[in-house]
Amino acid sequence: MLCNVRGHLAAHLDPLGITCPSAGAARYIVYKRYLRDGGEPDLDKTFLLPPTTYIGGDKNELTLREIIKRLEEVYCQHIGVEFMFINSLNKCDWIRRKFETPGHLSFTPEEKRLILARVIRATRFEAFLAKKWSSEKRFGIEGCEMLIPALKTVIDTSSSLGVDSFVIGMPHRGRLNVLANVCRKPLEDIFCQFDSRLEAADEGSGDVKYHLGMSHSRINHVTQKNINLAVCANPSHLEAVDPVVQGKTKAEQFYRGDTEGRKVMSILLHGDASFCGQGVVFETFHLSDLPSYSTHGTIHIVVNNQIGFTTDPRMARSSPYCTDVARVTNSLILHVNADDPEAVTSVSKVAAEWRSEFSKDVVIDLVCYRRAGHNEMDEPMFTQPLMYKRIKQQATVLDQYSKKLVAEGIVTEDEYKAEIEKYDKICEDAYELAKKQTVTYNRSWLDSPWHGFFEKRDPMVLPDTGVEISVLEHIARAISEPPEGMTIHPGLKRTLRERHDLSENHMANWALGELLAYGSLLKEGCHVRLSGEDVERGTFSHRHSVLHDQNVDKKTYVPLNHLFPSQAPFTVCNSSLSEYAVMGFELGYSLTNPNALVIWEAQFGDFANVAQCIVDQFISSGQQKWVRQSGLVLLLPHGYEGMGPEHSSARIERFLQMSSDDEHHVPVFTDQFAMQQLHETNWIVANCTTPANLFHILRRQILLPFRKPLVLFTPKSLLRHPDCKSPWADMLPGSEFKRYIPESGDAAQNPKAVKKLILCSGKVYYDLVKQRNAVGLDSDIAISRVEQLTPFPYDLLKADLELYPEARIEWVQEEHKNMGAWTYVQPRVNHLIEIAFADRLHKHLTYTGRQASASTAAGHNAAHLMEMSLFMKQALTIFWRCVDDTFVVMKRDKVGESCTYLNELCPHIKFSMEIESTSGTQDFLDFMTHGVRGKLKTTVYEKPTDTGAVFNYSSAHLKSVFASIASSMFRRVIALCTEETDRTVAQIEMKNKLRGSGYPLA
Repeated sequence: MLCNVRGHLAAHLDPLGITCPSAGAARYIVYKRYLRDGGEPDLDKTFLLPPTTYIGGDKNELTLREIIKRLEEVYCQHIGVEFMFINSLNKCDWIRRKFETPGHLSFTPEEKRLILARVIRATRFEAFLAKKWSSEKRFGIEGCEMLIPALKTVIDTSSSLGVDSFVIGMPHRGRLNVLANVCRKPLEDIFCQFDSRLEAADEGSGDVKYHLGMSHSRINHVTQKNINLAVCANPSHLEAVDPVVQGKTKAEQFYRGDTEGRKVMSILLHGDASFCGQGVVFETFHLSDLPSYSTHGTIHIVVNNQIGFTTDPRMARSSPYCTDVARVTNSLILHVNADDPEAVTSVSKVAAEWRSEFSKDVVIDLVCYRRAGHNEMDEPMFTQPLMYKRIKQQATVLDQYSKKLVAEGIVTEDEYKAEIEKYDKICEDAYELAKKQTVTYNRSWLDSPWHGFFEKRDPMVLPDTGVEISVLEHIARAISEPPEGMTIHPGLKRTLRERHDLSENHMANWALGELLAYGSLLKEGCHVRLSGEDVERGTFSHRHSVLHDQNVDKKTYVPLNHLFPSQAPFTVCNSSLSEYAVMGFELGYSLTNPNALVIWEAQFGDFANVAQCIVDQFISSGQQKWVRQSGLVLLLPHGYEGMGPEHSSARIERFLQMSSDDEHHVPVFTDQFAMQQLHETNWIVANCTTPANLFHILRRQILLPFRKPLVLFTPKSLLRHPDCKSPWADMLPGSEFKRYIPESGDAAQNPKAVKKLILCSGKVYYDLVKQRNAVGLDSDIAISRVEQLTPFPYDLLKADLELYPEARIEWVQEEHKNMGAWTYVQPRVNHLIEIAFADRLHKHLTYTGRQASASTAAGHNAAHLMEMSLFMKQALTIFWRCVDDTFVVMKRDKVGESCTYLNELCPHIKFSMEIESTSGTQDFLDFMTHGVRGKLKTTVYEKPTDTGAVFNYSSAHLKSVFASIASSMFRRVIALCTEETDRTVAQIEMKNKLRGSGYPLA
């Protein structure tokens, strides 16, 4: 038992011999010394073996000396088996049988020659690259050449057990060697990547060679079976590819009906520092046994070179092993000395068998070293001098193993040299072929090819996204009625009744529009998968895609899976509380089959930034770097409702910043303009305001003749807003997604008389319409909506602008000025204004909304309401600059009203006035200010005279503003009070007033 539990701590795992046995093995080492010194008189006494051990083979008794010897050979040599934490007697017994049965490390001469040949290929490939491109970074695996034989053994064994498709994820170290010697990517293709003169002849900007992926089918020469190998492209963000691989694997298993993972499996390679240091590893492990995310076992291989760039392992983790993260899921952990090829091969075989037997993860800790620095240009002696002195003295694994086999008579020295010469010639021949290449093709590195998808599709034609009314009626009935014999919650009954009533009137709210889109796609054979935190019900209790019986535990019903006899499956699954891993998983899922609507929904859009790496490195740039399309949809709830800075903003500005369209270039408008934009963009960013638009944009994702990611900001308060409904007429054949929704009310009837055109996006539209109606300006102010932000609807917006020649053009948003869409739309709209109104140089887009802020939203509801009231007042007021940009002309009924308004509008200016009219009313009031290109300066001709309203010192204004107020007030006292006594009294009153407002006066 002591060897079972602690033997791995005493095993000789470090090829360099630097790492001492762990302190955890002290008890075992003391006992071993006790035996060696003759402390045990019964060493040669025979003992009956218990049924829990297999060290006896066909014998049921051994001497104590032999028992200890055999246990040490199994658990304390070059293999450390860490398994006694696994809470399954059956699994522990299986592991003992595999390792304790005598002869488990025995190999035939042919098997040994195969191992040697694989080590030769791995070693000579790196040597060839070093010789030809000595000054190039390639992140080789010198010091861990056994990675290649280990991977090939895993694949061979799994292939013999029925697996025919392997999805591989790995970091940059060793990638080129894996592509060459495991996947058999033509060597000339790899060598071409070192030629900086070659340019890609197809789309994309490409990526560095050690990030590239591939997909390749070939014969496995050991099993003589067809296998497919896909290595996923990934960035240098270590471990980010892990969930992507798992999602891609899960999808392939799903489409092949491989419910137990017998045909498709994933293999993940890791570095020791990243495996224990990156949180996404832990998140991904916790998906391994979840029904909707499990891939039925992954084989992890950790290239444990005992260093992280320059960081010593003692500074890189707090656990004994870098693999301890795997213990939480009861995964088998096998530590092995990478300088023992036969031990590595044995462990790799057992790992594949474990995965096949138990459908559980297994980790191979390949303890090795790194012969060069972090890359080939790096000097490691700066920080690890003693380690690298030892490394320089260390013979390569190829030298060690070849000498061993020559000594055993397995191969001769001549045979060994001939094998080296054979592979060197293969590399040289490929090198000569590479020199003849004139171009490269990014598409040849595609890891997820969609055979037949793009053929016979016109990339400029979008099929009709509308649906026949009979289909909508059928879907609506099915999702509005619970099944017979199921008791549902009374509140849910009301929700279903509302769906029914809406359907009877051929209307749709947000939830119904979404479900109708899903149902119609399912009818057309499109698999729909919706994943994320709480998506089954919906964070805001609006979706209810899974009905739960109130009396029977775990009895559920998914209406969308019971619509049509031959429909596609609908998968809706609550995820673990993870954004990074789950978004990456769904991205990987979307890569496998283009005919699937794959959706990840954030609980709140604010939380999507936890997965920022997946967004930045994979979704926004994946097609440009790797020619890899994805139709993944991100649903990000967004909207300011006074819920504070963590439940208000999905950070629209960040997604728009990563959009690839040029703000300084207005495209040429053609009949195919909209489709051309979609084809060229890196993704689609939209902020829909109607259920019909939601319906169409979801269907458009599948009907497009290509795939683009969709970032869709979704509402919260609009889910039950009485005005946020769409007639079914907007979803029938002939209808379509509206990229831009122009004003259609009173203002549109006489556009030349309109004084202001408001442009907006999202929920704020409904607030603006309500306020416009309240102030009676329906004919004076037009409000139009930008539904699709990227690609920007230049054509529709230009046509709309030209309808309102006299209108001031204003962008209104509820987000802060340094957030939201403002900085994205401003240059684009201004370019359109210059084109549409070339003769009016003063005309430009102005901003209305919250002021710049570090926090996304106010934490107090009162502050939220005050901010909203202020920018709503500004938006729903008709005013404009005219003549020479020095006048602000306002139509107001009362002079005092104008002054109050201006002071609210421009808190950094204090406006005042002298009323010459005895009536106190006039139609127009002119305020003379300094202005440059439409921007008011902070100085006005009239100095502050109204001291009745003093800013509270705790308000969010600049301190310089408060200082200016205090200074102005005291100067006014001095100017107006001629008597010193009166002046003193007035100054005391001023001080008291300022102190009452929180001013820190002496």
